[in-house]
Amino acid sequence: MLIGYARTSTIEQEAGLEAQQRDLQALGCEKVFSERVSSVAPRGQLEAALDHLRSGDTLVVTKLDRLARSVIHLGQIVETVQAKGAHLRIEAMGVDTSTATGKLMLNVLGSVAQFEREMMLERQREGIAKAKDAGKYKGRAPTAMAKADDVRRLRDQGVGATEIAKRLGIGRASVYRALGEAV
Repeated sequence: MLIGYARTSTIEQEAGLEAQQRDLQALGCEKVFSERVSSVAPRGQLEAALDHLRSGDTLVVTKLDRLARSVIHLGQIVETVQAKGAHLRIEAMGVDTSTATGKLMLNVLGSVAQFEREMMLERQREGIAKAKDAGKYKGRAPTAMAKADDVRRLRDQGVGATEIAKRLGIGRASVYRALGEAV
């Protein structure tokens, strides 16, 4: 049985998720697990897909970066797949771990993908530093502090910090920071 897994990092990538789902179904995946979540966040649908695998099944993904965030993470996934007597197929790379060559290629390409990601992050950090030096990068707007007046108003009404955080959609620590600046 072919089991598909599709992932995008953000809601804005809806078309990408739909394309992955369509491609996986066209490849013959009988069940497709999909989610919109960052690669570093807990991925419940990936866990569900891995749990669903049985001996002889193949987990299919369209691209390596949709599956693993590092070589170590990829190794953990491959180990889980192999422990179930199943295989992994990465369509864009033509990699299938049911063969010795496929296993070798997966390790090599996984290392290259991690290197590529680290280089991209390095260039991103350099670009941000350059933009900061030029005064063009301000960073994320302080959303919680923009609600400081609302925090104080609710506190004055006798509302507790946890409830204030829930109502305003901010963290409890942000509530305390806003109140600390008001004192």
